[in-house]
Amino acid sequence: MISRIPARSRLQCVVAASLFAAIVSAPPAMAQTSASDQQAAPVDRIIDSEVHEEQVQTADDSDRVIAAIENASENTSLVRKVTDLDRVDIVFMPDSAAVEGGPPAEIATKLDENSESIDGLRRELESNALLYHAINSRNILITDVVGIEFDGEKHMVIFAAAKPSP
Repeated sequence: MISRIPARSRLQCVVAASLFAAIVSAPPAMAQTSASDQQAAPVDRIIDSEVHEEQVQTADDSDRVIAAIENASENTSLVRKVTDLDRVDIVFMPDSAAVEGGPPAEIATKLDENSESIDGLRRELESNALLYHAINSRNILITDVVGIEFDGEKHMVIFAAAKPSP
């Protein structure tokens, strides 16, 4: 039966089978990073922005947090325009985390008074890939963000009522 198949067709089948075998058995591309390369450096840069973490007691920074809450609607429009930052600071306020009973009364009151602005800010943070990745990479829920402040055009501070991940 093989003798009925023209020699040219047999040659094409052999070449196709050889090419398929070569592709299947080829080593992975050199541009890929290995798992050890990915684990070697912590995620401390998000799309060319340095990300720093800080942990504070809410009472120590309550004036800044309240100002960030009150400026939520103004900062929302700035978040819409952010495409790159030199630095992002994430300020964890572990004593304000939900598991600790939430923020102190004066901050909780400001959050209630400005709830629509804070919700809008959170939506904008979620829709900005750069900022969402900076927040999500630190295991912070968007609902834990209580406010942000801009320190110049290229530096942003995010206040989170959360505990840093271990």
